[in-house]
Amino acid sequence: MKVINTLVLLFGFAFFSFISNAQTGQITGIVTFENTPIEYIDVYISGTKIGTSTNSKGVFELNTVPFGTHKIIVSALGFKTIVKTITLSERKKAATLSFTIQEDASTLNEVVISGTLKPVKKLESPVPIEVYSPTFFNKNPAPSIFESLQNINGIRPQVNCSVCNTGDIHINGLEGPYTFVLIDGMPIVSGLSTVYGLTGIPQSLIERVEIVKGPASTLYGSEAVGGVINIITKNSSSAPVLSTETYGSSWLEVNTDLGFKYNLGSTTEGLLGINYFNYQNPIDNNNDGFTDLTLQDRISIFNKFSFERKSNKVFTVAARYVYEDRWGGEMNWEPQHRDGTDVYGESIYTSRWETFGTYQLPTTENIRFQFSANGHNQNSVYGNTSYIADQYIGFGQFLWDTSFGKNHDVLFGLAYRYTYYDDNTFATMSSNGENNQPSITHLPGLFVQDEISLSSQNKLLLGARYDHNSIHGGIFSPRVNYKWNSYDKSDVLRISVGNGFRVANVFTEDHAALTGNREVVFEGDLSPETSWNANINYVKNIVTSSNTIVNIDASAFYTYFDNKIIPDYETDPSKIIYSNLEGNAVSQGVSLNINATFISGFSIIAGATLMDVSTTENGEKERQLLTESFSGTWNISYNFRSIGLKVDYTGNVYAPMDLPLLGDNDPRTPKSPWYSIQNIQFSKKFKRFELFGGVKNLLNFTPPANSILRSFDPFDENLDPENPNLTFDPAYVFASNQGIRTFVGLRYKII
Repeated sequence: MKVINTLVLLFGFAFFSFISNAQTGQITGIVTFENTPIEYIDVYISGTKIGTSTNSKGVFELNTVPFGTHKIIVSALGFKTIVKTITLSERKKAATLSFTIQEDASTLNEVVISGTLKPVKKLESPVPIEVYSPTFFNKNPAPSIFESLQNINGIRPQVNCSVCNTGDIHINGLEGPYTFVLIDGMPIVSGLSTVYGLTGIPQSLIERVEIVKGPASTLYGSEAVGGVINIITKNSSSAPVLSTETYGSSWLEVNTDLGFKYNLGSTTEGLLGINYFNYQNPIDNNNDGFTDLTLQDRISIFNKFSFERKSNKVFTVAARYVYEDRWGGEMNWEPQHRDGTDVYGESIYTSRWETFGTYQLPTTENIRFQFSANGHNQNSVYGNTSYIADQYIGFGQFLWDTSFGKNHDVLFGLAYRYTYYDDNTFATMSSNGENNQPSITHLPGLFVQDEISLSSQNKLLLGARYDHNSIHGGIFSPRVNYKWNSYDKSDVLRISVGNGFRVANVFTEDHAALTGNREVVFEGDLSPETSWNANINYVKNIVTSSNTIVNIDASAFYTYFDNKIIPDYETDPSKIIYSNLEGNAVSQGVSLNINATFISGFSIIAGATLMDVSTTENGEKERQLLTESFSGTWNISYNFRSIGLKVDYTGNVYAPMDLPLLGDNDPRTPKSPWYSIQNIQFSKKFKRFELFGGVKNLLNFTPPANSILRSFDPFDENLDPENPNLTFDPAYVFASNQGIRTFVGLRYKII
């Protein structure tokens, strides 16, 4: 009986195998460009895990393809995606296809959302938006978004402390607190997390980064004064099944990114992203007794769910958790020295959670509910000064996207933001100084925008927002945007005028208020900052007869501030004085970007910004500290297609900045030098693998060795009686102390 059962099972298995093989076929083909076979083009079947890349002869082969009708997709960066439909059956078990691909003339057909809070093609947007893909950031791999933005024109990651290496992002000379950082359009990185929240975002799950320069408070409210950086995560339907990137440097830094797509049942797709960064190798190349680079141990876990609904309406929920332990200080610092006066160190424990999502209501009208919440717990010690803070933010908004007539595309919004903040400084003490009194702020708001199509060449965008801050009262923010394009859309002109506002919290935004030995002084209650901005943007797209693609993007900007809060380091060298400016502040300048792609495999992205950022008070005009008058960036790439090798040369250059000194007797130079950070990378693909490596900071530039004043006496125990104002000071910093280093890494992806 057992023999019979075994024979039956074997027969069944053989029959099942025969049927299975009989129900699959094969698709082969070739992909050419300009009559030349082209390598490393992705070819896959939509809705399946079947995919491959073309070989050196442009040939691809898809095996075990189930019988039925399939969409064959051919795609590669810089080329237009092609889709062909093919049917395999018992009568037609194999098929041979040929694809002729064309270069994508520009990224103008990309869909963006940051400028208007609704999906729109970049070319059609009345608001100028810059879009950067993961390929751009892969040219100079970095462990965080903070560092990845260093090669974008007009944007500079600013290191704010020589010891703990925290920083923020400047847009057109405006400091980090004026930059609003979003994830999938939700306010995630702000307030307390401005300093630390930009690290640990898993870059394996980033679809693109959208940047809006200039005030966007009409749509986003407080803090969107200088601009918006919107990090868009991948959609589960288009994300690879698995993507990994790991690399290490000669300084013994290790960074690992992991992205993974999975299904929970038949209606829920999940995206999991993990980032881990570790650096535990104290180095003191400038011989000041302090670590040149902060030691860090950080892990970030990100998960995004997409729910399939019968109505095909959107429902996504995402969450992220970040934990980081970082310290910098004297080389012999150990954890037992934390909060003591024997050895100076700056030690920061950060624990942070976030959640956000979008739910499209089951109504005939297009109404969406967006929400986010985050909690940030920070336990920091700067020498023997502790800073322990908790911040919780809840945000929700309804968006109604509708139209009136043929020419009015209208968006209505109703928003509410709750902020809880508590720390162990006098910022949250009661007026009598005896009781702790956490800050709780309610910020309801409503806004409307009307995008008016005046003609096929002209668009006008009108917007207005009203917020009511529970502490400062009502704030009104209008804006006007106008767009003109030529008939063939090769020329685009945009003119923007808008208002921005920000409610400041010094301790959550300015690291200088917490480190060093200067006394923090507030002159009166700090009122909200307001600004007016005007921007003119012109875009020219050129496609030559030889298929050379050139994109020219030029802008002129002017921002005028009232009530700006600027730390005063100079009136009294022993103090940092915070007050609303009794005058005005101006940020103005011009910028130019050129993006050129050649058929030979050579491409270049270059940009330059010339600006003047100043304050005027009591009739005296002064340049803003830590702000360059000129900056330039470049990304130069060449693809040796015959051997599959790509070379990326990236860099930036900055003009001198005025630096904060401790009076006339400070021995440090009052200006930074001209400096440039340059990098080179070589990458080689092997089917799903990609090896890469290169050199960062080729010129080995670092700030002056005496950037930390009196590093030998960090607790000011032996001050010079003749110069008592010359104290330990790590706030004199404009660039990282990390010098030249090599790196090598590996990328792997399963589509």
